[in-house]
Amino acid sequence: MDKLIHAMAKEGSVRIIAAETTALVNEAVKNHNTMPTATAAYGRMLTAGAMMGSMLKGEQDSVTVQINGGGISGGILITGRSEGRVKGYIVNPDADMVHNDLGKLNVSGIIGLDGKLTVITDLGMKEPYVSSVPIYTGEIAEDLAYYYTVSEQTPSAVALGVLVDVDGSVMKSGGFIIQMMPGADEMLADLITYRLEEIPSLTTLLRDGNSILEVLQFIFEDMDLQVLTEGTPVLYCDCSRDRVEKAFISIGEEELTKLYDENKEEELVCHFCNKKYNFTHIDIGNLLQEIRKH
Repeated sequence: MDKLIHAMAKEGSVRIIAAETTALVNEAVKNHNTMPTATAAYGRMLTAGAMMGSMLKGEQDSVTVQINGGGISGGILITGRSEGRVKGYIVNPDADMVHNDLGKLNVSGIIGLDGKLTVITDLGMKEPYVSSVPIYTGEIAEDLAYYYTVSEQTPSAVALGVLVDVDGSVMKSGGFIIQMMPGADEMLADLITYRLEEIPSLTTLLRDGNSILEVLQFIFEDMDLQVLTEGTPVLYCDCSRDRVEKAFISIGEEELTKLYDENKEEELVCHFCNKKYNFTHIDIGNLLQEIRKH
């Protein structure tokens, strides 16, 4: 069962967002038929998006995260909303590489290091807030920690893990974001850093049967861990035929007329969920009539 947790420790000195996203990521990678390394990278981004979105207050608020380092993945984009709803896509779902020197899926290899991590936060103001940082490691978790520390001046530790089975399915997926609040004791930050360095990896802890809450209890033992909220992260897509029609119309009357005159049919595919929308010759003719009415 997927879970999304907001918690605090040491009387509010530490903010914690954590998620188990195995079902969510499995659904997403099946939609996109990703290769193993692409699965790991895409799953990490979706997990991050669910957690980052859950930090937002308003139902219409959103955070979009894009990472593109010039690697064969072509880049990954995700959008998270409040309550842990997330959607996203990887440009090249076939991106795959031999394992890295540690014998693990080479996520940084397919992401690349020549590019940026960009975060766009839309709180319904006139302009969204856009911030970018150079890609730090291409492993995604460290890049997000670097973003929070440099761009938002919030010292953070981020862990993201996706354990891919031999059949390409996701055995376990999850993550956490740990942030020091203003005025927190530096010794506390050092202690948490030390614990994170000493414990097994997140995927190992999840694979061994620990829930995401048990992982947090393990990290924050004797630190007065308090769970504030529990929910479920959800993969969503807000595409619809109406939206796709509007996008199709945006190519212009001239292009649509050309398609109609050539008796063509078109199939448009949603980037996020891979749903296909078919437009027959008659459909294209109807769209042209709509344009000419206005």
